[in-house]
Amino acid sequence: MLDQVTAGAQQGGTEDLDLAATGVAGVTIVWADNNGIPRSRTVPAGQFGAAARLGVGVTPLFAVFDSHDTITFEHAPLGTPSGDIRLVPVVERLVRLAGQPGFAWVPGRQVAADGSPWPYDQRGALERQVARAGALGLEFLAGYEMEFHLSRADGDDGDELRPVYEGPSYGPAKMLAVDAFAEQLLRDLDRNGVPVGQFHGEYGPGQFEFNIAPSDPVTAADRQLLARQTVHAAARAHGLRASFAPLVTMGQVGNGWHLHTSLSRAGTNLLSGGDGPAGMTAEGGAYLAGLLRDLPAVVAVTAPSLSSLQRLRPGFWTGAFTCWGVENREAALRLVPATPLLGPAHANIELKPSDAAANPYLALTAVIAAGLAGIEDGLTPPDPVQEDPGTWSEARRAERGVHRLPTTVTEQLDALLGNQRIRAALGEELTGAFRAVRTSDARRAADLDAGAVVRSYRWLY
Repeated sequence: MLDQVTAGAQQGGTEDLDLAATGVAGVTIVWADNNGIPRSRTVPAGQFGAAARLGVGVTPLFAVFDSHDTITFEHAPLGTPSGDIRLVPVVERLVRLAGQPGFAWVPGRQVAADGSPWPYDQRGALERQVARAGALGLEFLAGYEMEFHLSRADGDDGDELRPVYEGPSYGPAKMLAVDAFAEQLLRDLDRNGVPVGQFHGEYGPGQFEFNIAPSDPVTAADRQLLARQTVHAAARAHGLRASFAPLVTMGQVGNGWHLHTSLSRAGTNLLSGGDGPAGMTAEGGAYLAGLLRDLPAVVAVTAPSLSSLQRLRPGFWTGAFTCWGVENREAALRLVPATPLLGPAHANIELKPSDAAANPYLALTAVIAAGLAGIEDGLTPPDPVQEDPGTWSEARRAERGVHRLPTTVTEQLDALLGNQRIRAALGEELTGAFRAVRTSDARRAADLDAGAVVRSYRWLY
């Protein structure tokens, strides 16, 4: 049942909402930067009404913070320490945190000092793509599978990993090892308004996963941020430490946040009910073909960090090659088709090269923009790949038009900057800031070996 804080927020007003009377001391306003790292400001409960009207001041330079908090001034429009913007809470998304009952949580949008749209606001970029889809008569649903690693916090010096469980994967014994944590997490996610389909022990040592039910794209991105906060709070309560980093240990599987999307017209899922491959309609196939065409640029946004690049390896089910397949877990784009049991609404496309280093709003912006362009251009997808393309020869991959996704920051940026469709969706200002951040990250890691890079990202997410 929704408590007074959440119910009042959903009614859209703050004037009559006495947060302090409900036991809330402060409200944390959260956004995600260009590294996928949540940033925040917390206001006392009594000041939330003013913050809802006027926002709170933050520096525009958060747009050019790199993954390790270095501020790069290489993006000229944000090349000085001067200026201010406003962080405005999205009041209807206010939630009292079940695992931190003294605090409420709310996503924020960044606006210019005068309240006008700010071109670096990632949430705004997604809202524009959703509006673009709506103008074409299309509606999207999006949902996340979220993998994370749990280690024991006692005696952890911040570098050593002590997985909570190192036995067989996917079984009840692995869940039993985190029984109290799992119980609290499921209860907290439910109370925080994050609907979950399932939760299980994953493949890697100490690795777990839950999936968030599909919703409209902006809600999906908001819920992804809220879910992260919920996991970290539950882990702390049980003497554990959670990491969503793309790769936490060399040689092990990494943490993906597989992004599932579907699109519909007039309530009909376009990825089923047609006579195309796996039952896709012509528009559904064009959406998939658009994603495939722009995949290197899309993945530059959805898996953008050095840790992301370390995770994207052939043979690890991360989608390291530019191909699609029907239920093929080695394909970057995995079509999950409709079935008689699950029905036509179940059909969706899973993007496997997606992880915590991606800003969730920008990830969905890039995916939707690429797919819409495919529909507008009337594209047709190639034949699906039903094998592991990593086992093929270079000649066979070339014959099928299958290529390795970029493996370096330079290759990723070349793919992004050379793609006018994705650049237009992000906007030139945001694209420029994103480029500066990625370049700063690469420069910082230039003299680090692979293991040091993994360790440097381990606790950022």
